[in-house]
Amino acid sequence: MKKRWTRIGGALAAIGAVATAEAQASGGAQKPTPDRPNIIFILADDLGYGDLACYGSQAVETPNIDRLAQTGTAFTQCYAGSGISSPSRCALMTGKNTGRSTIRDNQCTAGGIRGMKISPQGDTTYIRRANLLPTDTTIATVLGAAGYRTCLVNKWHLDGYDPKAAPNHRGFDEFYGWTISTVESNSPYYYPYYRFHGDSLINIDENAHDAHVRHNTDISTDDALAFIDRNKERPFFLYLAYDAPHEPYIIDDTSWYDDRDDWTMNTKRYAALITHMDKAIGRLLAHIDSLGLRERTLVIFASDNGAAVQAPLKELNCTAGFNGRKGMLYEGGIRVPFIVNQPGRVPVQRLDNIIYFPDVMPTLAALAGAEGSLPQGIDGINVLPLFYGKPVDTDNRLLYWEFPGKQRAARRGDWKCVTVKRGKPLELYNLKDDPGERHNLASQYPEMVERFDREMQEMHHPSPYWPLEGETAQGK
Repeated sequence: MKKRWTRIGGALAAIGAVATAEAQASGGAQKPTPDRPNIIFILADDLGYGDLACYGSQAVETPNIDRLAQTGTAFTQCYAGSGISSPSRCALMTGKNTGRSTIRDNQCTAGGIRGMKISPQGDTTYIRRANLLPTDTTIATVLGAAGYRTCLVNKWHLDGYDPKAAPNHRGFDEFYGWTISTVESNSPYYYPYYRFHGDSLINIDENAHDAHVRHNTDISTDDALAFIDRNKERPFFLYLAYDAPHEPYIIDDTSWYDDRDDWTMNTKRYAALITHMDKAIGRLLAHIDSLGLRERTLVIFASDNGAAVQAPLKELNCTAGFNGRKGMLYEGGIRVPFIVNQPGRVPVQRLDNIIYFPDVMPTLAALAGAEGSLPQGIDGINVLPLFYGKPVDTDNRLLYWEFPGKQRAARRGDWKCVTVKRGKPLELYNLKDDPGERHNLASQYPEMVERFDREMQEMHHPSPYWPLEGETAQGK
């Protein structure tokens, strides 16, 4: 593995700034270039670190994603924004960790909006969710100010139950997908009948009456290709957030794995959802190749968190031997694949620099020359030089995660402090020697634990949606 140190990046930012000024002067119509490329950010849902062949899978076929890693840069120590969907995506979109972000869990304990949730088994409950606010600056807002046309396809999961918090009301020019209230009340997950185009709810007629004709992965890819075709003459930011392989594992085509008699149907469908998504990504890459955009498009692939408890964790080694899973702040819940690819610009390398989702906003802002549009108080740093083979020190800082009042974790360098149970003492691990978090060293290094504890308390900012005992929304 290669390690990158020092702090640089001014030259790259300067290139972006000049291009931005030219684009703004021409009304934002300037075509993308290799130095200021289109950006496609592909996000899988509940994909484990060990579910890709390029990250060690011996079972699941992912040739197109593997090719992105083999011809680009794969990060081995990337962390999601959280161990579950909404807070992780909030950190990605806003550059803030869950100690200060608006959304810190899938459900909130106060405020928010009450709505209906239907489980895969058909059980109905009512819960409260927080939503992204108009005061939250998103990546789309920042890139839009730099002349990029912005689009979200498929999963947002930051609207709570507020239709006015959909992505097209939070900085995105275009939106094709589903919102929480729609999918949780009246539309099947993988063969949907309802889908939003902006604020308009449209029908997928082929899937009427629960027909399994158009899989959501294919619908989403079609929407993405159409957006690219409409905007091929201008720089664009496409955030393509697939559902796969989130449960329930529903896909009719399992042909890749039908000969695996030793696998359960649950395992076959889980693997098929991943391979089907990989096939769709191959179609997307072939399309931008055919348009002559490949060298002018930066492609990023990641997962929003680790594999879920419903996944075949042991059978497929979804967590790659890490401790924990989705919903936990152990490595298996928050360490995720992160691949960057741009032919002729991004070198072939594997990096063990420590990066996480809050870094994405300042990084893409630097690429677009839009650093002046970044909001105050973000927690991420610009790691763009790493994408292009330049060194950056990413390890000597504190990374932080929390589920308010339940779990918290922090990492600096090789050391990680974590607790995943309410009221339980902090655990300490040296991830260089013990990446599986098997040997708790808290009793051997109490001063280090105390320091982590102080710093973690400083990283936590009170929230009106998750009030803790002894604090208000204004302070502790």
